[in-house]
Amino acid sequence: MVQTYVMALDEGTSSARAILFDRAGSIVALAQREFRQIYPKPGWVEHDGNEIWATQLSVAREAMQKVGATASDIAAIGITNQRETSLVWDRRTGIPLQNALVWQDRRTAGICDQLKDRGLEAYVKENTGLVIDAYFSGTKIAWVLDHVPGARERAERGELAAGTIDTWLIWNLTGGRVHVTDASNASRTLLFNIRTGDWDERLMRELNVPRTVLPEVRNSSELYGLTDETLFGGAIPVASSIGDQQGALFGQSCFESGRVKATYGTGGTLLMNTGPKMISSDNGLLTTVAWKIDDRLEYALEGTLFTVGSVVQWLRDELKIIHSASETEAAALEVEDTNGVYVVPAFTGLSAPFWDQYARGTIVGLTRGANRNHLIRASLESMAYQIRDVIGRMEADSGIALTELKVDGGAAMNNFVLQFQSNLLGVPVLRPKVIDTTARGAAFLAGLAVGFWKDKADLRNAFALDREYHASIERGEADRLYRGWSRAVERSRDWADHE
Repeated sequence: MVQTYVMALDEGTSSARAILFDRAGSIVALAQREFRQIYPKPGWVEHDGNEIWATQLSVAREAMQKVGATASDIAAIGITNQRETSLVWDRRTGIPLQNALVWQDRRTAGICDQLKDRGLEAYVKENTGLVIDAYFSGTKIAWVLDHVPGARERAERGELAAGTIDTWLIWNLTGGRVHVTDASNASRTLLFNIRTGDWDERLMRELNVPRTVLPEVRNSSELYGLTDETLFGGAIPVASSIGDQQGALFGQSCFESGRVKATYGTGGTLLMNTGPKMISSDNGLLTTVAWKIDDRLEYALEGTLFTVGSVVQWLRDELKIIHSASETEAAALEVEDTNGVYVVPAFTGLSAPFWDQYARGTIVGLTRGANRNHLIRASLESMAYQIRDVIGRMEADSGIALTELKVDGGAAMNNFVLQFQSNLLGVPVLRPKVIDTTARGAAFLAGLAVGFWKDKADLRNAFALDREYHASIERGEADRLYRGWSRAVERSRDWADHE
């Protein structure tokens, strides 16, 4: 039987999606559902692991129903996920010990300070490619083991399993038979040595996370196992796992060194493919695994941004000055500029290139004439300013000048944002027709694993352009605006108490 589709499960920060792709890499069915964001204390962010699984399963079934697909029509399932969110659960029952700690969660900032005080920053950078920050999942796993009664003893006895959300989904899809992750997700834990391609013994000791709780690290494109037949009425191969940002890099066909993509999601991420070469950053960027295929690691330079599209959620849900994200483009265009207002959305600290976990959100430049539209425009512009922060450092580290920027993610549908982005960078900004490149990357990797697509050459021409943006202001004006942003960022830094 010739299978018709590859399914991508795209488990994001605020919603779970399932997308069916055909052989042309086109979307034929999509289902999406939001799940709860839980904020127990200031700076703490959680998700219910069982709710994530139930939501993801329901949208997978819904996507299949939309085209009348059965399990036999699906060649493989690929998974892409919010990378640093982590969970610990009981191996026997599959019940989580507590809610998942989300990548935005800052409760482990104190643990990070202790690691820095113990002189581990250089070792972490050299061997994981990361900086010591609460963003990454290793300190989150350690926190759960330390704060849930009896957890550490149970972990030492091998009774617990831990992992990022890809691992949790694969565990549930396979009925608890498979406990794996891929190298791209493992490289976001502070526990994985990107030089050796294995968990790092010293860092496991430093964080007191036993190897027994950690998943096996596998290729990003590989048959991990089959789904439990009761889930979809038949077994489907589970054949890829890829962190969401690496998935977008692959889905944008950025297969060669020097190619750059930016994702405008809840957070934002820029990745530059550096191939088999690890480039260590001198400018606050991360060195990360892009993917592992055929047991070969490839790397990327990465700039991670905590708050990009979620600034619009803040306008909608907290300030309540918009009813939907779709209003923001028209509102921004109602005014000629921001009237001198800058919004620095450091709600959970600043990430690349500053890595200030004690920074907090800031609005500067307010005068009596500032209105709703100015605030909305300044919030949208903050996305593009953060991208420029990273691009400048990326060019310095790699020695490669940016010639174009490929973009994706939900906020990349905002034409104002992308035009302003091109204005700031002075290079073309390219938006593809298929904006769901994160999911498409997962689908491509799963399809390659089972022969649905033959090789990368089969995928190379899959980038179909929707719109291209070109700078419409002078470089001097762009630089003047950016200098104002840089001053605003300085005002936001080192604000929160050091606990």
